[in-house]
Amino acid sequence: MLFDRFATRRPPGWLIAALAVPLLLVTALLVGRALTATPARQTAPPAAAPPATTAAPSPSPQESVPPAAPPPDDLPVVTYDPAPRGFPPDPDPADTRPLSEGLRPNRNVAAYDAPGGRPLAFLAPTISGVRLTVPIVERRSGWTAVLLPSANRTIAWVPAGGWTTVVLRDQILVERRTHRLTWSRDGRAMRSWPVSLGMSGQLTPLGRTFVLGRTPPPEAVYGGVDVFALGAIPDDPDSVPPGLRGAHIGLHSWHNDDALGKNVTNGCIRLTRSAQRLLLAEVEPGTAFVVVDRLP
Repeated sequence: MLFDRFATRRPPGWLIAALAVPLLLVTALLVGRALTATPARQTAPPAAAPPATTAAPSPSPQESVPPAAPPPDDLPVVTYDPAPRGFPPDPDPADTRPLSEGLRPNRNVAAYDAPGGRPLAFLAPTISGVRLTVPIVERRSGWTAVLLPSANRTIAWVPAGGWTTVVLRDQILVERRTHRLTWSRDGRAMRSWPVSLGMSGQLTPLGRTFVLGRTPPPEAVYGGVDVFALGAIPDDPDSVPPGLRGAHIGLHSWHNDDALGKNVTNGCIRLTRSAQRLLLAEVEPGTAFVVVDRLP
Protein backbone atom coordinates (compact mmCIF):
# COMPACT_ATOMS: atom_id res chain seq x y z
CA MET A 1 0.00 0.00 0.00
CA LEU A 2 1.16 3.54 -0.71
CA PHE A 3 0.49 4.63 2.84
CA ASP A 4 2.77 1.90 4.21
CA ARG A 5 5.66 2.82 1.89
CA PHE A 6 5.46 6.49 2.87
CA ALA A 7 5.40 5.68 6.62
CA THR A 8 8.52 3.49 6.61
CA ARG A 9 10.82 6.19 5.17
CA ARG A 10 11.23 8.72 8.04
CA PRO A 11 13.53 11.78 7.64
CA PRO A 12 16.16 12.57 10.39
CA GLY A 13 14.86 14.25 13.60
CA TRP A 14 17.08 17.36 13.25
CA LEU A 15 15.64 18.08 9.80
CA ILE A 16 12.07 17.92 11.08
CA ALA A 17 12.83 20.29 13.91
CA ALA A 18 14.62 22.72 11.58
CA LEU A 19 11.66 22.91 9.22
CA ALA A 20 8.88 22.88 11.84
CA VAL A 21 9.89 26.02 13.76
CA PRO A 22 9.85 28.46 10.78
CA LEU A 23 6.59 26.98 9.53
CA LEU A 24 4.95 27.49 12.92
CA LEU A 25 6.08 31.13 13.05
CA VAL A 26 4.76 31.88 9.54
CA THR A 27 1.41 30.22 10.31
CA ALA A 28 0.96 32.19 13.54
CA LEU A 29 1.74 35.47 11.78
CA LEU A 30 -0.84 34.82 9.03
CA VAL A 31 -3.54 33.80 11.50
CA GLY A 32 -2.98 36.91 13.59
CA ARG A 33 -3.35 39.18 10.58
CA ALA A 34 -6.56 37.44 9.54
CA LEU A 35 -8.09 37.93 13.00
CA THR A 36 -7.11 41.59 13.40
CA ALA A 37 -7.53 42.87 9.85
CA THR A 38 -10.40 45.30 9.19
CA PRO A 39 -12.80 44.09 6.46
CA ALA A 40 -12.66 46.08 3.28
CA ARG A 41 -15.61 48.41 2.83
CA GLN A 42 -17.84 47.43 -0.08
CA THR A 43 -18.76 50.28 -2.34
CA ALA A 44 -22.31 50.17 -3.78
CA PRO A 45 -22.63 50.89 -7.49
CA PRO A 46 -23.86 54.37 -8.28
CA ALA A 47 -27.68 54.63 -8.45
CA ALA A 48 -29.24 55.58 -11.74
CA ALA A 49 -30.84 58.99 -11.86
CA PRO A 50 -34.68 58.84 -11.68
CA PRO A 51 -36.61 59.77 -14.81
CA ALA A 52 -38.12 63.21 -15.07
CA THR A 53 -41.65 61.87 -14.55
CA THR A 54 -42.64 58.53 -13.04
CA ALA A 55 -46.00 56.80 -12.99
CA ALA A 56 -47.56 55.94 -9.67
CA PRO A 57 -46.97 52.26 -8.83
CA SER A 58 -49.98 50.01 -9.12
CA PRO A 59 -51.10 48.54 -5.80
CA SER A 60 -49.84 45.06 -5.07
CA PRO A 61 -52.24 42.31 -4.04
CA GLN A 62 -50.87 42.59 -0.50
CA GLU A 63 -51.44 46.34 -0.28
CA SER A 64 -54.16 47.31 2.14
CA VAL A 65 -57.34 48.86 0.78
CA PRO A 66 -58.97 51.82 2.55
CA PRO A 67 -61.73 50.74 4.92
CA ALA A 68 -65.37 51.29 4.12
CA ALA A 69 -66.71 54.73 4.96
CA PRO A 70 -69.78 54.51 7.22
CA PRO A 71 -72.89 54.66 5.00
CA PRO A 72 -75.51 57.31 5.70
CA ASP A 73 -78.82 56.00 6.97
CA ASP A 74 -80.76 57.68 4.17
CA LEU A 75 -79.11 55.78 1.29
CA PRO A 76 -81.61 54.41 -1.24
CA VAL A 77 -82.31 50.68 -1.25
CA VAL A 78 -81.95 48.71 -4.49
CA THR A 79 -85.42 47.46 -5.42
CA TYR A 80 -87.16 46.19 -8.54
CA ASP A 81 -87.04 49.73 -9.94
CA PRO A 82 -83.90 50.78 -11.84
CA ALA A 83 -80.90 50.88 -9.52
CA PRO A 84 -79.30 54.19 -8.51
CA ARG A 85 -76.64 55.49 -10.90
CA GLY A 86 -72.96 56.01 -10.21
CA PHE A 87 -71.90 52.39 -9.90
CA PRO A 88 -69.01 51.19 -12.11
CA PRO A 89 -69.49 49.16 -15.29
CA ASP A 90 -68.91 45.43 -15.34
CA PRO A 91 -65.22 45.09 -16.33
CA ASP A 92 -65.92 42.03 -18.51
CA PRO A 93 -69.63 41.84 -19.36
CA ALA A 94 -69.16 39.23 -22.10
CA ASP A 95 -67.16 36.84 -19.92
CA THR A 96 -68.79 33.42 -20.19
CA ARG A 97 -66.74 31.72 -17.48
CA PRO A 98 -69.08 30.32 -14.80
CA LEU A 99 -69.63 32.40 -11.67
CA SER A 100 -69.62 29.76 -8.97
CA GLU A 101 -70.25 31.82 -5.82
CA GLY A 102 -73.07 34.12 -4.77
CA LEU A 103 -73.43 36.78 -2.09
CA ARG A 104 -76.58 36.76 0.04
CA PRO A 105 -77.24 39.80 2.30
CA ASN A 106 -78.47 39.04 5.82
CA ARG A 107 -79.32 42.70 6.47
CA ASN A 108 -79.11 45.96 4.54
CA VAL A 109 -75.55 45.97 3.19
CA ALA A 110 -74.02 49.16 1.77
CA ALA A 111 -72.90 48.97 -1.86
CA TYR A 112 -69.95 51.17 -2.91
CA ASP A 113 -68.66 52.46 -6.23
CA ALA A 114 -65.11 51.16 -5.54
CA PRO A 115 -63.09 49.48 -2.78
CA GLY A 116 -62.91 52.17 -0.12
CA GLY A 117 -65.08 54.42 -2.30
CA ARG A 118 -68.48 56.06 -1.88
CA PRO A 119 -71.54 54.22 -0.58
CA LEU A 120 -74.37 54.72 -3.07
CA ALA A 121 -77.17 52.32 -2.03
CA PHE A 122 -78.15 49.41 0.20
CA LEU A 123 -78.56 45.82 -0.96
CA ALA A 124 -81.47 44.43 1.03
CA PRO A 125 -82.00 40.75 1.94
CA THR A 126 -85.03 40.60 -0.38
CA ILE A 127 -86.36 42.31 -3.49
CA SER A 128 -90.11 42.15 -3.98
CA GLY A 129 -90.28 39.42 -1.34
CA VAL A 130 -87.69 37.21 -3.07
CA ARG A 131 -84.46 36.29 -1.27
CA LEU A 132 -81.62 38.17 -2.97
CA THR A 133 -78.53 36.31 -4.19
CA VAL A 134 -76.06 38.17 -6.44
CA PRO A 135 -73.14 36.49 -8.27
CA ILE A 136 -69.62 37.39 -7.16
CA VAL A 137 -67.41 38.58 -10.04
CA GLU A 138 -64.23 39.76 -8.28
CA ARG A 139 -62.50 39.91 -4.89
CA ARG A 140 -59.95 42.29 -3.41
CA SER A 141 -58.53 42.70 0.07
CA GLY A 142 -61.59 43.17 2.27
CA TRP A 143 -63.96 43.85 -0.67
CA THR A 144 -66.19 41.80 -2.97
CA ALA A 145 -67.65 42.85 -6.33
CA VAL A 146 -71.11 41.58 -7.34
CA LEU A 147 -73.45 42.05 -10.28
CA LEU A 148 -75.86 44.83 -9.37
CA PRO A 149 -79.59 44.01 -9.47
CA SER A 150 -81.98 46.15 -11.51
CA ALA A 151 -79.13 47.38 -13.74
CA ASN A 152 -77.36 46.27 -16.90
CA ARG A 153 -73.63 45.47 -17.08
CA THR A 154 -72.98 47.10 -13.70
CA ILE A 155 -71.23 45.97 -10.53
CA ALA A 156 -71.14 47.10 -6.90
CA TRP A 157 -68.41 46.70 -4.29
CA VAL A 158 -69.43 45.34 -0.89
CA PRO A 159 -67.26 45.31 2.26
CA ALA A 160 -67.05 42.34 4.59
CA GLY A 161 -69.83 41.72 7.07
CA GLY A 162 -73.60 41.32 6.95
CA TRP A 163 -73.71 38.68 4.23
CA THR A 164 -72.98 35.03 3.53
CA THR A 165 -71.92 33.14 0.42
CA VAL A 166 -73.63 30.29 -1.41
CA VAL A 167 -72.44 27.92 -4.10
CA LEU A 168 -73.77 28.52 -7.63
CA ARG A 169 -73.60 25.42 -9.80
CA ASP A 170 -75.53 26.54 -12.86
CA GLN A 171 -75.17 28.99 -15.71
CA ILE A 172 -77.48 30.01 -18.55
CA LEU A 173 -75.98 31.29 -21.79
CA VAL A 174 -77.93 32.88 -24.64
CA GLU A 175 -76.54 33.56 -28.14
CA ARG A 176 -78.48 36.24 -30.01
CA ARG A 177 -77.21 35.37 -33.51
CA THR A 178 -78.17 31.71 -33.30
CA HIS A 179 -81.21 32.18 -31.00
CA ARG A 180 -79.91 29.49 -28.72
CA LEU A 181 -80.08 29.03 -24.93
CA THR A 182 -77.75 26.58 -23.18
CA TRP A 183 -78.04 25.50 -19.55
CA SER A 184 -74.80 24.30 -17.94
CA ARG A 185 -74.06 22.80 -14.55
CA ASP A 186 -70.57 22.64 -13.00
CA GLY A 187 -69.14 23.81 -16.32
CA ARG A 188 -70.81 21.07 -18.38
CA ALA A 189 -73.60 21.74 -20.89
CA MET A 190 -76.78 19.96 -19.80
CA ARG A 191 -79.46 21.02 -22.33
CA SER A 192 -79.90 23.51 -25.17
CA TRP A 193 -83.05 24.96 -26.77
CA PRO A 194 -84.06 27.45 -29.48
CA VAL A 195 -85.43 30.75 -28.14
CA SER A 196 -87.16 33.90 -29.31
CA LEU A 197 -85.49 37.21 -28.50
CA GLY A 198 -86.09 40.96 -28.58
CA MET A 199 -87.23 42.70 -31.73
CA SER A 200 -85.47 45.64 -33.37
CA GLY A 201 -85.40 48.62 -31.00
CA GLN A 202 -86.04 46.34 -28.02
CA LEU A 203 -83.15 43.91 -28.36
CA THR A 204 -82.40 41.51 -25.53
CA PRO A 205 -79.64 43.25 -23.52
CA LEU A 206 -76.14 41.88 -23.87
CA GLY A 207 -73.90 41.09 -20.92
CA ARG A 208 -73.80 39.28 -17.61
CA THR A 209 -76.83 39.29 -15.35
CA PHE A 210 -78.48 36.67 -13.13
CA VAL A 211 -81.73 35.00 -12.17
CA LEU A 212 -83.36 37.37 -9.68
CA GLY A 213 -86.33 35.14 -8.83
CA ARG A 214 -89.54 33.59 -10.12
CA THR A 215 -93.06 34.92 -10.33
CA PRO A 216 -96.44 33.51 -11.47
CA PRO A 217 -97.37 34.19 -15.10
CA PRO A 218 -99.18 37.55 -15.28
CA GLU A 219 -101.32 36.53 -18.28
CA ALA A 220 -102.55 33.41 -20.05
CA VAL A 221 -100.24 34.05 -23.03
CA TYR A 222 -97.30 32.95 -20.88
CA GLY A 223 -98.53 29.38 -21.11
CA GLY A 224 -99.43 28.93 -17.47
CA VAL A 225 -95.77 28.49 -16.41
CA ASP A 226 -93.90 30.66 -13.89
CA VAL A 227 -91.55 33.36 -15.18
CA PHE A 228 -87.91 33.88 -14.23
CA ALA A 229 -87.25 37.58 -13.65
CA LEU A 230 -83.62 38.50 -14.39
CA GLY A 231 -81.48 41.21 -12.85
CA ALA A 232 -81.38 43.03 -16.20
CA ILE A 233 -83.77 45.72 -17.41
CA PRO A 234 -84.46 47.01 -20.96
CA ASP A 235 -81.56 49.01 -22.37
CA ASP A 236 -84.08 51.64 -23.48
CA PRO A 237 -86.93 51.59 -20.94
CA ASP A 238 -88.95 54.09 -22.99
CA SER A 239 -89.03 51.76 -25.99
CA VAL A 240 -91.21 49.10 -24.37
CA PRO A 241 -95.03 49.33 -24.37
CA PRO A 242 -96.57 51.35 -21.51
CA GLY A 243 -97.94 48.20 -19.88
CA LEU A 244 -94.39 46.84 -19.49
CA ARG A 245 -92.74 49.98 -18.13
CA GLY A 246 -90.65 49.17 -15.07
CA ALA A 247 -90.50 45.45 -15.85
CA HIS A 248 -87.30 43.42 -15.88
CA ILE A 249 -86.07 41.21 -18.69
CA GLY A 250 -87.62 37.78 -18.19
CA LEU A 251 -87.12 34.17 -19.19
CA HIS A 252 -90.49 32.59 -19.87
CA SER A 253 -92.57 30.33 -22.06
CA TRP A 254 -95.41 31.28 -24.43
CA HIS A 255 -98.78 29.85 -25.32
CA ASN A 256 -97.34 28.56 -28.61
CA ASP A 257 -93.89 27.89 -30.04
CA ASP A 258 -94.48 29.39 -33.50
CA ALA A 259 -91.97 32.25 -33.07
CA LEU A 260 -89.01 30.29 -31.69
CA GLY A 261 -85.79 31.35 -33.40
CA LYS A 262 -87.09 34.85 -34.22
CA ASN A 263 -86.78 38.39 -32.84
CA VAL A 264 -90.35 39.10 -31.75
CA THR A 265 -90.32 39.89 -28.00
CA ASN A 266 -90.02 43.13 -26.03
CA GLY A 267 -86.54 42.06 -24.91
CA CYS A 268 -87.40 38.91 -22.98
CA ILE A 269 -86.27 35.37 -23.81
CA ARG A 270 -88.98 32.86 -24.75
CA LEU A 271 -88.53 29.11 -24.80
CA THR A 272 -90.73 26.03 -24.75
CA ARG A 273 -92.96 25.29 -21.77
CA SER A 274 -91.22 21.98 -21.10
CA ALA A 275 -87.81 23.69 -21.08
CA GLN A 276 -89.07 26.43 -18.76
CA ARG A 277 -90.50 23.88 -16.34
CA LEU A 278 -87.19 22.02 -16.26
CA LEU A 279 -85.21 25.20 -15.54
CA LEU A 280 -87.68 26.23 -12.84
CA ALA A 281 -87.11 22.87 -11.15
CA GLU A 282 -83.32 22.94 -11.43
CA VAL A 283 -82.03 26.52 -11.38
CA GLU A 284 -81.73 28.60 -8.20
CA PRO A 285 -81.94 32.39 -7.81
CA GLY A 286 -78.51 33.97 -8.20
CA THR A 287 -77.60 31.77 -11.16
CA ALA A 288 -75.45 33.65 -13.66
CA PHE A 289 -77.17 34.48 -16.96
CA VAL A 290 -75.03 35.68 -19.88
CA VAL A 291 -76.26 37.06 -23.20
CA VAL A 292 -73.68 37.31 -25.99
CA ASP A 293 -74.06 38.16 -29.63
CA ARG A 294 -72.26 35.00 -30.63
CA LEU A 295 -69.66 32.73 -29.08
CA PRO A 296 -66.19 32.80 -30.71
